[in-house]
Amino acid sequence: MSAPHAADPSLYRERDVIPVRRALLSAIDKTGIVELATALNGAGVELVSTGNTARVLREAGLPVTEVSELTGFPESLGGRVKTLHPAVHAGLLADLRLEDHEQQLAELGIKPFELVISNLYPFAEAVASGAAPLEVVEQIDIGGPAMVRASAKNFANVAIVTSPDRYAEIADAVASGGTTLAFRTALARDAFRHTAGYDVAVATWLGDTLAPDDDSALPAWVGRTWQREASLRYGENSHQAAALFVSAGGNGIAQADQLGGKEMSYNNYVDADAALRAAYDFERPAVAIIKHANPCGIAVAGEGEEIADAHRKAHECDPTSAFGGVIAANRIVTLAMAQSVKPIFTEVIIAPDYEPEALELLQTKKDLRILKLQPGFELPTTEVKQLSGGMLLQESDRHFAPVSEWTLVAGEAAGDATLADLEFAWTACRAVKSNAILLASGGASVGVGMGQVNRVDSCELAVKRAGDRAAGSVAASDAYFPFPDGPEILIEAGIKAIVQPGGSIRDQLAIDTAKAAGVTMYFTGERHFFH
Repeated sequence: MSAPHAADPSLYRERDVIPVRRALLSAIDKTGIVELATALNGAGVELVSTGNTARVLREAGLPVTEVSELTGFPESLGGRVKTLHPAVHAGLLADLRLEDHEQQLAELGIKPFELVISNLYPFAEAVASGAAPLEVVEQIDIGGPAMVRASAKNFANVAIVTSPDRYAEIADAVASGGTTLAFRTALARDAFRHTAGYDVAVATWLGDTLAPDDDSALPAWVGRTWQREASLRYGENSHQAAALFVSAGGNGIAQADQLGGKEMSYNNYVDADAALRAAYDFERPAVAIIKHANPCGIAVAGEGEEIADAHRKAHECDPTSAFGGVIAANRIVTLAMAQSVKPIFTEVIIAPDYEPEALELLQTKKDLRILKLQPGFELPTTEVKQLSGGMLLQESDRHFAPVSEWTLVAGEAAGDATLADLEFAWTACRAVKSNAILLASGGASVGVGMGQVNRVDSCELAVKRAGDRAAGSVAASDAYFPFPDGPEILIEAGIKAIVQPGGSIRDQLAIDTAKAAGVTMYFTGERHFFH
């Protein structure tokens, strides 16, 4: 497909620094617009503006020409049509490096714009507010993106500014004699990123709410944009470059406020996210301690206990591995918990908030990274994993079969306390990399076997880590036992009850092993692989 006109390089005149004589202002976000317009007016720039922005500028005592005066056509259809007119877009798109374009503008009696200030209707904010679909649709901007894209395409001649953060720069450039080509190019890059993110937000909302692709649980199209928030010292290893990117409207580890300590590293973010995932699996006050994305310990507060008790029990699971770990709590960190954490070398602590005295105490540890979640944090409903040439998208593993749906396949029905430990272990083992075995007692992990390539090794590792605490504890396995050797190791260590998914063609061998030992065994009918 050929371009609208042949691009003959010999026809283009060079233009670098372009003085700003005429500016079009159409800002939904009025932050700083009066101050900028005042600076432009002081530099002799003619101001043209749309209705509301023109009103604000006029009230500030600034001379301004409304777009409707320029076009000879009133704003119409409730403001849907105002800048969509040749008198506007010819002034935005005219490439004045070409004599032909310059002549056509003169013949049409249209003056060019050298500067455009525009930001778009607050669509994402309308969605986030829970507004009704009709209200959300009205926040889909048409004229704004058209004006931004036209100006950005013509960056050789026009400077397009979409963020108030750039107002000081543009005012300085105008006062210094004009915008440079390099500056206009960077502004155009930002403008196209701005409209791209806007379009992704609109397309995603339509697919999520008004027009789902099909009956599938997952969409047929996924669009996301990320903005670099911080460059990190390095990645997983010191020879790898890394940066933190955030998504618009996101609320998670990437948006947490850092209240103390050294800057976060790549591995800190990975472990902190894993810790959140583990702690927020529980409704009761819970603490997870993570090292290399695996739990060193997970615990919940019992009856009459608080978050400090959950931390104490989680730490007791594996104090050696907890050294240099990452702690996540799903409740406000109290002074008592802070006093428990302070003597332990910890890389990161993250929680929804901190008591003032707790924060003050933790901030005395200069290297401890203290993160506070934004209000309303919830675990994500979907997960993405990058592949070469694509990605995998899945629903987050947030379902835990309730005890009422379990099947007793061996031994006597567990009493309330044992059943509570089994339920805790079944939830906690989801945070452990497969193959996963987790031993628990009193609402806390006492031994964890993770990431082994066979379930026997995971059983042996969990038992070894638990030591004497294995006797009388319960065990959870994230997937079925393909052979009875795994349960045999657990039973020999003194496990009194086991919960597992079931589903193996050799299930009966595991059941017979438990029956012979008088050990209670439940099947859940679901597994929790975590790779």
